[in-house]
Amino acid sequence: MQINEYLVNKNMRPFLVCGDSLVILRGIPSNSIDMAITSPPYWGKREYDNGGIGQEQTFDDFIQNLLQIISEVKRVLKPTGSFWLNIGDTYRNKSLIGIPWRIALKMVDEQGWVLRNEVVWNKVKGGMDNSTDKLGNVHEPLFHFVKTQKYYYDVDAIRSAPHKSIVKNGAVVSATGVCGIRYKRQIELSTMLSDAEKKNAVNALECILQDVRNGVIADFRMIIRGQQRVTHSDSRKVSGRAKEMEEKGFYFLKYHPNGSKPRDVWDILPEDTQNRANHFAPFPEDLCKIPMLATCPSGGVVLDPFVGTGTSVAVAYNFNRKSIGIDISDEYIKITHARFYEQSLFEAVNE
Repeated sequence: MQINEYLVNKNMRPFLVCGDSLVILRGIPSNSIDMAITSPPYWGKREYDNGGIGQEQTFDDFIQNLLQIISEVKRVLKPTGSFWLNIGDTYRNKSLIGIPWRIALKMVDEQGWVLRNEVVWNKVKGGMDNSTDKLGNVHEPLFHFVKTQKYYYDVDAIRSAPHKSIVKNGAVVSATGVCGIRYKRQIELSTMLSDAEKKNAVNALECILQDVRNGVIADFRMIIRGQQRVTHSDSRKVSGRAKEMEEKGFYFLKYHPNGSKPRDVWDILPEDTQNRANHFAPFPEDLCKIPMLATCPSGGVVLDPFVGTGTSVAVAYNFNRKSIGIDISDEYIKITHARFYEQSLFEAVNE
């Protein structure tokens, strides 16, 4: 089976290709991939089977070689597609080089990518570090890039389950215990609100509490002039909330009824749950789950141009996504195949 055939058939099994990523990518049709996610070999960190990218003499050469591959990733992505890139940094002559951001800025400035998020992957614990003149390194960036300003994103698929409001002693209480009594008292005692503003504030508060009671929202906060600070800015030129505060004397922060969306710091252990003896990159499945659920539709196609031992394609299969994994190492392709051999999930194609 060829990649073009795999893209159009109904086979959900991940498709593996052994070969040079740049060469393989050039054979994939433009605008055919829903999402790409990868953690390429880091420069100068370790020697991977069959060599390949990461073994360059200078970090400039490494960045240029990686950018060539990234350019092809952009070409094969659909206009609605996303690219998630995890890349670690390197020290040389006691200086942190800043490789992740060098790459990210070149992607934006030279290739026209739109950078939507930098996620801080907190690995919670780091490897051995015997340095006595610097802090330990326990985080890496995960960048979210898109091709255009309008792209596929299912935020509800990644929301955490919301807490429920309750009725206590006849009064509605929000998910975090807000019942409105304190806000009503602040409105009544306010010297910063006019009588008309107080009346409007109380009526608006009753409407919000009714929304909580009806399940329209799960939680809220009320910001009242003279009681709480305006969020972000008190200048009406840069903040709509500041304008609302000036005109009405209050505003509400409403919590989404489906729960909160993830923030941009993720605590994920880089543990190797597959006990892989021949591959030492700590790319965990949990790092793939939020990106895949949010930016690849069910039944869509995920691409990993440095698939290694198959973490990304395994997550894709579990979430009902097709996937294409490329790696220069036939040994890693074999490991990935063996990882799911009993379920007969994978096809390996050697070039």
